[in-house]
Amino acid sequence: MATTLQVLTLHEDAFYEFFAPYRHPQSAHNIWGGLGLETFGSDLDLVRKIDPCHLWTLVDGDGNGDMWITPGMRFVNRSCYLVTAKPHHWLEVEFKVPRDASSLTPIGLKRQVMKIERALAQLGQAGSLAAA
Repeated sequence: MATTLQVLTLHEDAFYEFFAPYRHPQSAHNIWGGLGLETFGSDLDLVRKIDPCHLWTLVDGDGNGDMWITPGMRFVNRSCYLVTAKPHHWLEVEFKVPRDASSLTPIGLKRQVMKIERALAQLGQAGSLAAA
């Protein structure tokens, strides 16, 4: 019997809390609160050199104003790229960036972070995260 992985859909707060995005020291632009790397020029050259397990793409949503943070380098509907301290190990996850700028409660954030930890443990990556 085959099992299918479902994409874990979480709030952007959990992304920032768990994966710890940062401004790359060689970034040439100041986008997405200073954390983003542009999709052209020297930033794009830099993106191509970054370990893909630490790279994320911010993409436009389906026209309702929401955006999504997805693992890896994407090209369609991309707004910018993000680099994180912790690797995603190609976890099937996406983070919704709601247009209404809502935030999770502390307990909601903790629950979503725990979902990420469990999902990565199922991938067998729990030990790798301690070293990251």
